[in-house]
Amino acid sequence: MFAKPSLFFAGLALLTALPAPDEPGAPGAAGAAAAADDFGQLMGKLSKEKPDATARHKTFLESRYDLSDQPAAGVTMARGKPVQGGVRVKLPAGATWESLAQLPADQIKAKKLWPEGFFPLSHPNHELGGMVFPQSVIDETKKQTGRDLQRFDVDFDFPLHLLPEFPPPIYLTTRPDLGDVSKGQLVTTANYYALFKEILNPKQLEGLRLLVSPFAQAQFNPTEDRRSALPSLGVSCFDCHVNGHTSAATHTVGDIRPNDHRHRIDTPSLRGVNVQRLFGSQRALKSVEDFTEFEQRAAYFDGEPDQATRKGVNILERGSQVHFMGEFQSLLDFPPAPKLGWDGKLDPKLASDAEKRGQELFFGKGRCSECHPAPYYTDNSMHNLQTERFFEKRKVEWLVAYADGPIKTFPLRGIKDSPPYFHDDRLLTLEDTVEFFNLVLGVQLTAPEKADLVAFLRTL
Repeated sequence: MFAKPSLFFAGLALLTALPAPDEPGAPGAAGAAAAADDFGQLMGKLSKEKPDATARHKTFLESRYDLSDQPAAGVTMARGKPVQGGVRVKLPAGATWESLAQLPADQIKAKKLWPEGFFPLSHPNHELGGMVFPQSVIDETKKQTGRDLQRFDVDFDFPLHLLPEFPPPIYLTTRPDLGDVSKGQLVTTANYYALFKEILNPKQLEGLRLLVSPFAQAQFNPTEDRRSALPSLGVSCFDCHVNGHTSAATHTVGDIRPNDHRHRIDTPSLRGVNVQRLFGSQRALKSVEDFTEFEQRAAYFDGEPDQATRKGVNILERGSQVHFMGEFQSLLDFPPAPKLGWDGKLDPKLASDAEKRGQELFFGKGRCSECHPAPYYTDNSMHNLQTERFFEKRKVEWLVAYADGPIKTFPLRGIKDSPPYFHDDRLLTLEDTVEFFNLVLGVQLTAPEKADLVAFLRTL
């Protein structure tokens, strides 16, 4: 990830000033010692700056959100983790959600009333960027495989109770009778074969092997500008997309320059990828195979493929490896939704009155279904919400907050299992999401209607 210019180029200068080990005047041992010394300086500098940067970002998050642990009564994810409830975005002084909903966008903009939590969200350290993993992923990956995803310069920012359950279950379209085929385990190179050898055919099993295999990445690799204390084998696809779902690991997009305009990326779930047709941060990729190949060639190196030549190039063979990986990903199913019928809508015999009212709002007054039609609740398209109508361009930490541009319509099936929400994690709960779209779409939902809509979303 691009670092702050002075830091990035200082680190780069340390590296490029070193002669390669096989150059005249740079015997292998001496070159290695110099590289180790320079890496030690870089690690020392960034480690020293980390506590202050972490504290600043925590203060920033607490100014925007209520981060406390407040589970919604009686609502859990597929394996039982409580779903967080309530609106967590803090309102401007003197404002209410009802008063904001009455104002047109230009007045919200003129009066600076757009809630802080609705502005684009920055990376945990936007100047440094790069892949950052929740501690639960780091700890279990290290326990199983010995591979360390801990960075010495930045930590993940949101508390664990606001994240998806870990590890999440895996459901397969080909074997719905088996339920969670992960058996409650994080799937890694250490256990994938034992778990799946009797379930998958050889192609699919090889695809899964590649999805859990680590490959060199911009921050995790053997070079001296890495961000892990020890040389690293890298990152696997399933480090971010844990068990084919999501760990909420974050990153910044590699295809926007300059760095302060690059968006934070939420890790989307791979569940139901077989019904999707748009992939990548700019949605320019039209198949899961395209996405798989792009991730290895460019996204792992922050949109700079030339990095791979020194950090660890890994060109996947399209006709077999990419195909095998895509085939397994296409087997990943949404979690069971016992209240939904074959058409993706509620079975009236099973749904509560609030859920049925919420469904009517979803397909009516709330206008949700215009982008999220049943049965999978996506139109496989992109929409520009034009949120810049509501605020002036400004800096949010080190990120320039302005227009989001066109955003992919993500499927809403299983949505309660995938917090935080929106493409950059800025919305922590489904209640936050409903408040956001109530303002953006101007649909004037009442408080009881918002509660009913959330109740319906939790059934999907």
